[in-house]
Amino acid sequence: MKILLAGNPNTGKSTLFNVLTGLNQKVGNFPGVTVDKKSGFFNVKNEKVKIVDLPGTYSLTPNSEDERVTKEYVCNADKDDIVVLVADATNLKRNLLLLTQIIDQGKKTILVLNMMDLLQKNNHEIKIQKLELLLGVPVVAINARIGKGIDDLKYTIINHKFKATKFIDQPFSSNVIDETMLRYNKINQIVNECLVINGEDKSSVLTRKIDNIITHKVYGYLIFLVLLFLMFQAIFSWSAYPMELIENGFMLLGNSLSNLLPDGAINDLIVEGIIAGLGGIFVFIPQITMLFAFIIILEDTGYMARVSFLMDRILRNFGLNGKSIIPLLSSTACAVPAIMGARTITNYKERLITIMVSPLISCSARIPVYSLLIALVVPKENVWGVFNMQGVLMMGLYLVGFVTALLAAWVMKLIIESKERSTFILEMPIYRMPRWKNVGFEIFGKVRVFLFDAGKIIVAISIVLWGLSSYGPSEAYEKIDAKYTELSKTNPSEQLESLKSADKLEASYAGMIGKTIEPVIRPLGFDWKIGIALVTSFAAREVFVGTMATLYSVGDEDNTSTIRQKMLVAKNSRTGKLLYTKATTYSLLIFYAFAMQCMATLAIVYRETNSIKWPLIQLVYMGALAYFSSLIVYTIFS
Repeated sequence: MKILLAGNPNTGKSTLFNVLTGLNQKVGNFPGVTVDKKSGFFNVKNEKVKIVDLPGTYSLTPNSEDERVTKEYVCNADKDDIVVLVADATNLKRNLLLLTQIIDQGKKTILVLNMMDLLQKNNHEIKIQKLELLLGVPVVAINARIGKGIDDLKYTIINHKFKATKFIDQPFSSNVIDETMLRYNKINQIVNECLVINGEDKSSVLTRKIDNIITHKVYGYLIFLVLLFLMFQAIFSWSAYPMELIENGFMLLGNSLSNLLPDGAINDLIVEGIIAGLGGIFVFIPQITMLFAFIIILEDTGYMARVSFLMDRILRNFGLNGKSIIPLLSSTACAVPAIMGARTITNYKERLITIMVSPLISCSARIPVYSLLIALVVPKENVWGVFNMQGVLMMGLYLVGFVTALLAAWVMKLIIESKERSTFILEMPIYRMPRWKNVGFEIFGKVRVFLFDAGKIIVAISIVLWGLSSYGPSEAYEKIDAKYTELSKTNPSEQLESLKSADKLEASYAGMIGKTIEPVIRPLGFDWKIGIALVTSFAAREVFVGTMATLYSVGDEDNTSTIRQKMLVAKNSRTGKLLYTKATTYSLLIFYAFAMQCMATLAIVYRETNSIKWPLIQLVYMGALAYFSSLIVYTIFS
C-alpha cells in the first residue's frame, strides 16, 4: 500500500509525515519548504505502508516546478494508492478546491483536518460526519504537532473502502476559471452547512496586529536589519567560550596522541594531518549552531513569509520575485537546498536569475573561513561596551554578498530575455510559537550534515594533503638535510629545525603545486600555501581551514599553538614580511565571499537547469568577480 500526502502549502504535511514515519524532514510554515517528494514507511497492523510527502499545491493546475511534481504523482497514482489530503481546518474553504479535483480524478481519497486545536481555540466547530456525507470521502480530525488523532488516521487508512464519486458532473472543463467557479459554488454551500463559527478568529486578529508593525514600509525593513545585526553579534559574542573550549580540547587530544603513539609517519599523519584538519572545523560548531538556530526559529514563527512580502517590492527592480528571498535567505545556510527552493517561483526567468545569484549569499561553509580570517585582523574586544567589531565585519560580508547578488541579478535581468508574466501570490501564515522539538531536531540535523558531510571530505583531503606536504623529491630533500647538517655543526639551535621544516614543506609535492599557482594569485597578496587551500576548497569552502591547519602543522613538533596563532606569525617566504596583513586578509575574505568554490552547488545548478551552460557561466562570472574584487581590495589596503 502507498500513501500520497498532498495538500496546500503550510498545512502540516511534513509534520504529519514525520509523526507517521519517525523521520525528521524539515518543516516550516511558509511555502516552499518541501520542493521535492520525500518518502518513508510506517506500520499498521503488521502491514508496511509506504508514504510519500509531496510539495504543497493549491490545485492540480500547476504553475511551478514543485506543483508539477505533485500533479504528476497524484494523477499517475495506482488504483490501490490512497491520497491523504491534509487540510488546514482553520481555512477549510481554500483547502477543499484541491480535494475536489483529486476526487474527480477517481483516486482513493481521505481528508485529514489538521490544526483542530486552533479551530477549537476560537470556539469554531466542523461537523465531521456531515462533511463526510457531502464530500463522499472519509474525514479524520488530527493535531499533527502533538500526534493527536494519528491512530484514527491509521485505522481509516487500513479500513478504507473506496466508493467512486464525483464532485462536479463535468470536471476538467477547457475553461479553468469556469471550472474553478463551479467548484467554489459547491464548496461554499458545503462549508456553510458544516462549519459553525462562534465569534472572530483570535489568532488572526493577533496576527493582523503584529503584521501592522512587522510589514510596515519603514519599520518592517528596520526590524529586519536589527534582527540580522543581533544574529551576527550573537554568532561572535556568545560562541567565543565554547569555541575556545573546543580549540583547547583538540590541542590536548593532539598532544596526548602524539605522546601515546610511537614516533613516525603514523604519528605525524594522525596528529598533524587528521586531528589538525578536523580541529579546524569542529571549532566552528558553536557559530554554525547559532546561525541555524536563528534561521529555523524565524522560519517556524512565520516571520520568513513576511520577509518575502517585504522584499518583493525591492526584488522586482532587480529581475527577482518576492519568493526569491526564501532561496536567498536559505543560502545563508547552504546554497544547495536554497537553489532547489527556487522551484516555487513560477516565472522561468526569475527562477533562473535566483539560481544564478543565490551562491553569492554567504553560506554556513564560509563562516569558518570568515571567522578565522576576521580574527587575524580585527580584535574581539567590544567597542562602546556593546558592539563586537568582528560581528560587524561578519555582517558587512553578508551584506556585501546580498548587494552583489542584487546587482548581478539586475545585469542578468537585462541579458536574459523572456515574455512570461511575473506573478507573486503568497499565503501569510498566522504567527505561532516555534516548535522547540522541531527546532532542536533541525539544528542537530544541520550540524550533523555539516560535520559528517564536510568531515568526510576534510579527512580525505587532510590525508592526501599531509602526504603531499610531508614528502617531496628525494634529491631536494637530501640537499636540505645536507645544508642543515652543515649549519648545525657551527650553530646548533632549535630555530634551525623550524627553518629546515619550512624548507622541506616548500620543497614538498604540495609546495610544488602551490608554487605553480603562485604567479597567478600573487597580485592578490596570496602565497603558495593559500594557493593550495584555494584548490582544495573547491571541494567545499570550509576545507580552507582544514587545509591551512594541516599545512601549518606539518613540521610543528610541539603542537602548542592554535592555527590562528600560527597564521598570525606566518611570513611570506618571498619577502620575509608578515603574510596576513590587512591587505592580504581582506583580499582573501572578498575572494571567498564571491568565488564559486562548491562542487555540490554546481551539480545542483546543472540538475535544476538541465544544462551545463548555466553552471559554467556561474563558475566563470563568480570566479572573475572574486579575482578582480580581491585585486582591487589588495591594491587599496596595500
